[in-house]
Amino acid sequence: MKDIKSHTRIIDSLTGKYEKPLLIWLAARQPVWVTPDTMTGLGVIGAIIIFLGYVLTNYHPAFLWLASFGFILNWYGDSLDGTLARYRDIQRPIFGFYIDHTIDAFNIVLLFLGIGFSPLVRFDLACVALVGYMLISVLVYIRTCVKGEFKISYGKLGATEARMIAIFVNTLVFFVGNPALNILGVSLTVFDLFAVVAIVLLFGMSISTTIVQARELSGIDSR
Repeated sequence: MKDIKSHTRIIDSLTGKYEKPLLIWLAARQPVWVTPDTMTGLGVIGAIIIFLGYVLTNYHPAFLWLASFGFILNWYGDSLDGTLARYRDIQRPIFGFYIDHTIDAFNIVLLFLGIGFSPLVRFDLACVALVGYMLISVLVYIRTCVKGEFKISYGKLGATEARMIAIFVNTLVFFVGNPALNILGVSLTVFDLFAVVAIVLLFGMSISTTIVQARELSGIDSR
């Protein structure tokens, strides 16, 4: 087992090379009173806003803009908490790893439940997508423990790309609506279709990653 305090972060996403310098630039400009914990709390507030925004679409689709704002706020807080700690050299590797990813799990549950409680996506599809996301998260944490590599993107897609896709879908649905389509005798809305695509990608990446990593690790114990 690897020491959690010395793990390597691997970010191989589409936006990674642009996002990293932006986050460092933002971290350098944060007021002294803003701490990594402040940013973590801001990320939680963003997740709550996402939840409320989706739930309130039961009353008006304009609340999709509130959900999209929540995604931006969640990205800002969630992405900057660790960056700020590293920039100021005030890391708490064990506590930070535990708190950050425990809260991430609660944030993700809020996000998917919000979508499921909205009129946009079937609740069962939202729950299955949540299971798929959690499977990927578990793989990330296990890989960190056994290989010392914290890999937060798969197939060039990471949390930032997922937020961008969600904002795109919110905007699309606000302007064109969320009509139901009959596909092979099953009625699915536009948002449902995106949920199905997400489910296929999440479970596909989870299964393929498990197989690849198992092959990589199979000979380690015998060395």
